[in-house]
Amino acid sequence: MNKEKIQRHNDRMKRHKKVVDEKIEKANIEQGVLIVITGNGKGKTTSALGTLLRSLGHGHQCALVQFIKGQWDCGEGHFFANSFDKKGNNGQGGLTTYTMDTGFTWNSQDFEEDKQAAAAVWEQALPLFNDPECRLIVLDEITYMFKYKYLELSEVITVLKNRPKHQNVIITGRGAPKELIELADTVSEIQPVKHAFNQRIKAQEGIEW
Repeated sequence: MNKEKIQRHNDRMKRHKKVVDEKIEKANIEQGVLIVITGNGKGKTTSALGTLLRSLGHGHQCALVQFIKGQWDCGEGHFFANSFDKKGNNGQGGLTTYTMDTGFTWNSQDFEEDKQAAAAVWEQALPLFNDPECRLIVLDEITYMFKYKYLELSEVITVLKNRPKHQNVIITGRGAPKELIELADTVSEIQPVKHAFNQRIKAQEGIEW
């Protein structure tokens, strides 16, 4: 690359840095955020758990509330159970976990049972939204609870609006309601391009669960 092209590149980077610096300077509001990760692609829960690990690594008190996947032999479940406890005795952060335990709705095929299980987990999780020490709550796959009418969306939104100012919440699942998307501070939509399962490749431990 000649000197002229190098100089043009350096000038572009300087202009780009100026724009980024200005945005950073303007971002001066300190508050917790509501993040919604939705879409039909793979990786919604994976993304949320990555942020959960990040927060735990900073020594924060966190919570993981899992709907739908409770009966799966999930690697993340084993990891969190063996690495973290509610008091943070691992020297990093404390983690509270609740799971719905009924598994996928198409496996149970029992509306009343699933609705009661969802309500029970939600009731367990409610005190977390009044705890200013809980810095991050992950509501994994909760969007299905609205789709199948197991939980009232309006009630969940009211709780989210009234949580402690610095508390962060991540919601995952397909088909996030527009009310949640409008309320959220950050929304990511993961879309499938290719998926191994559709190519008849068997799901495997450590990748799918």
